[in-house]
Amino acid sequence: MKTIERVIFHILVAVLLRLPAQSQNALDNPRWNSTPNDINNLLKDMKKLLNVDYQMEIKSVDEINADPQENPVLYYSGHFNYSFSPGQRKQLREYMLAGGTVIFNTGLGSLPFYRSTKHELEQIFPEVKMQRLSSDHPVFHSYFDVDRVKYSRGVYGAGFKGNEPWFDGVTIDCRTVAFVSRFGLAVAWDGGEVLPEFAAYMPEHALRLGVNLLSYATAQRAWAKDTKTKLSFVDTEKTEAGKMRMAQVIYDGEWKTRHAGMSVLMKTFNSKTDVPVRLALDEMRLSAPELFDAPLLYFTGHENFSLNSAEATRLREYLLSGGCVFAEACCGRKGFDLAFRKQIRAILPEHALRPIPSGHMIYSFPNKVEQVGVTPALASKSGATIPPQLLGIEIDRHFAVIYSPIGMAGGWELSPSPYAHSYDASGSLLLGQNILMYAITQ
Repeated sequence: MKTIERVIFHILVAVLLRLPAQSQNALDNPRWNSTPNDINNLLKDMKKLLNVDYQMEIKSVDEINADPQENPVLYYSGHFNYSFSPGQRKQLREYMLAGGTVIFNTGLGSLPFYRSTKHELEQIFPEVKMQRLSSDHPVFHSYFDVDRVKYSRGVYGAGFKGNEPWFDGVTIDCRTVAFVSRFGLAVAWDGGEVLPEFAAYMPEHALRLGVNLLSYATAQRAWAKDTKTKLSFVDTEKTEAGKMRMAQVIYDGEWKTRHAGMSVLMKTFNSKTDVPVRLALDEMRLSAPELFDAPLLYFTGHENFSLNSAEATRLREYLLSGGCVFAEACCGRKGFDLAFRKQIRAILPEHALRPIPSGHMIYSFPNKVEQVGVTPALASKSGATIPPQLLGIEIDRHFAVIYSPIGMAGGWELSPSPYAHSYDASGSLLLGQNILMYAITQ
């Protein structure tokens, strides 16, 4: 049985305290509490199922402490348009960056509430895009495996097709800090009948998703608290001129999974090697004029993404001109893995992405890397150590594309996520240093 620490589960009721002008009618229809027993019933079911003791309190947004120790998980549910004040947005941002999690439930799949939530998260985290979470996201597997769900018929009446759970999220440093359930969870938790016209999950799967949400939030909060290398989520200063500039590619999607991972790797490379050059990192789109000045482009992500035709053409020109791309599926996530393989196949259809042979120099210089440790989540499937697994595309007898389907960035920061399918810190750094060496010397 998996263990979950005792947490206090707070319900935000600020819809009654601060309403945007367009939803003043909600004062006469206080739908924030239209399912008054939802959380109580969920927590009772969890106590029976998991033998854990959660508590619930009702607070307004203004009463929420930015310290997650005081309120580890926040739940916000509604049917109407709403907005937070600038001060509330600042408070919620600080809270989530400190390790807290916010769960947004769309009452009966309310589109106004969903759109308002998307807008508010864009205001709170303008640097991070809210996007749908792929089916291999840990929240769908943190306690129960929930690959497929049953919805009420109202979900399909809204034009949705499929039977996968639909959560959107905002993810920062490999931790999803805000979850948005596109369809209603609360009506099933409340214990009443889930009518056919509702856009909601059926009770069995709503319960499983609720358990998973709390399991994920609890484990990730403990990780965020305990990691000794936790870094502030703020922009770093550009390093001084005169260094060899690498570039992290900005694309439409979650292009930046770890704030400092590549910078930390480059610093360890500078310290480790005798190469008479110092590496520095820029962030740029593929349309940037200075793209061809960078000997290495770095791609990463968790979820699905796509490049437009102009970006794809530009990347092809870069690769055929002698440039090098290093990509890694952060946390070993399948969403990015499938997307990257698809994109690079379309960009270089005449070249195949193949395993880089074990005897290649990329595994031996400056570090001899024959076996690497992996995170516990991956070790449960593969064993505690594995041979390094890199894929590449060879052009003119050098690897123009180097790709790791196993995560590395968390290891560079010495703090891989507890759910990550990644190399451990030592393996990530050694293998990463070798990739940098290969990219700048070939």
